[in-house]
Amino acid sequence: MQIWIIRINRLVLVALAAVPFMFIKPFFHHFQVYLTGTVINGIVKEAWHLVLISIVVFGLFLVPLTYRKRAKWVDYGLVGAFFISLFIEMFGIPLTILFASKFLFVPGTAMPVNVVTFKFMGVYLGMDHAMTYGLVVMLIGMALIVVGWVSLYTQVRQPGFASSGIYQYSRHPQYLGFVLLVLGWFFGWPTILTVIFSPILVVKYIKAARSEEADMLQLYGEEYAAYMRETPFLI
Repeated sequence: MQIWIIRINRLVLVALAAVPFMFIKPFFHHFQVYLTGTVINGIVKEAWHLVLISIVVFGLFLVPLTYRKRAKWVDYGLVGAFFISLFIEMFGIPLTILFASKFLFVPGTAMPVNVVTFKFMGVYLGMDHAMTYGLVVMLIGMALIVVGWVSLYTQVRQPGFASSGIYQYSRHPQYLGFVLLVLGWFFGWPTILTVIFSPILVVKYIKAARSEEADMLQLYGEEYAAYMRETPFLI
């Protein structure tokens, strides 16, 4: 049963990764207008209540990811800085978009067509194909983080390490969740900020997972080594 669920999870991930290629033209257009700063006249500005709400909500995900080892607050500080900078740019002052528009702005370029529009906290928001895709990827990532919390919570009062629940199918579901969260932001908001920060954060999460596994091998030896052989690293 476990192996079939792992295979299904991998198929879902492959299907998710194929979506940008299925909509390559609107995705390319989306990246073009954001990376050149051409989108400067079509984004929300100075909506500071959205900045604050977004920082608080996503800051909750910086609660220590795992009970397996002590949190590295320097790494969490980097992630926190990413979220704060991101939301200030999205809803406050679009600094990197302003910078890009100064040098790369293309007058007359049409904005991507929104496929979803809605009003939130008094602000009208719209999402094109790539932003909608990014939101779906982020929601999957957040779900993995929350489900991982539940599995760890049930394990914390028991001896040994977490290997039940979602940890039957991934050794690091929460790190996978954060990787998806970062990638979702990259697709939804591909500016200088996310282009620089996204690969750095993904590499840090992979390194954190590897470091955690080295600690677990020292603590649990062959028991954890057997778990590693039976369970995928991420998916």
